[in-house]
Amino acid sequence: MRIGILQCDSIMDEYRSQFENYPEMFRTLLGTQDPTIEFETFDVEHGHYPPTVDRCDGYVITGSKASVYENEDWIRRFGDYLRVLHESRTPVVGICFGHQLLAQALGGKTEKSSKGWGVGIHTSLVVQKKEWQQPPLQKMSILVSHQDQVVQLPKDAELIVSSEFCPNGGFQIGSHILSFQGHPEFTKPYSQTMMNHRREKLGEEVYQKGVTSLNQEIDSPLIARWIISFFVQALAKKGQPE
Repeated sequence: MRIGILQCDSIMDEYRSQFENYPEMFRTLLGTQDPTIEFETFDVEHGHYPPTVDRCDGYVITGSKASVYENEDWIRRFGDYLRVLHESRTPVVGICFGHQLLAQALGGKTEKSSKGWGVGIHTSLVVQKKEWQQPPLQKMSILVSHQDQVVQLPKDAELIVSSEFCPNGGFQIGSHILSFQGHPEFTKPYSQTMMNHRREKLGEEVYQKGVTSLNQEIDSPLIARWIISFFVQALAKKGQPE
């Protein structure tokens, strides 16, 4: 299986000696679970796209410091491209910014949340049981870093995970689109570093709560297996009626 990573941002220069860049985080996350996966990165933020939609079997969309509702040419172009992937029933998994842009591009809505920043480890209920959720979970704990949220799902979307803080924490469309607000590719040290960097912006209460939450276990390895299983099943169903 060949997975294309649609890169929407890079980690800050001062942290590149400490941490992998976002595409490499996904290579580590998914490749650890299945070493046979091949990866190719496309820097869509700077206009680098696959030459054809079937260049890869499926695509993962990374996070970004940008907001999907910003009036940026690259975001508008990328939204158009996501609609092309959707129309071709190409398997796509969106993470954070990718989750939000998929929602917005396909008829939903994303905006800055009045609830403020979500950081550290958050736990959501798994409200829909799907075949690719093997093994299944009733609750999903994942690292998060966002202040924007999907406030309206696309009309054909099924809600997958939800919490009081982030009601639309994950959704699926047909058998080919899956998205999560959280970051299974992040590590606890990277999350801690980002909270340290944004401490003043977060405010002390949010910062302390986020740092304390890092003592919890996260379900990233299991979520990686879910994503791989989703791709396998999506490819098996490609071309069949939704």
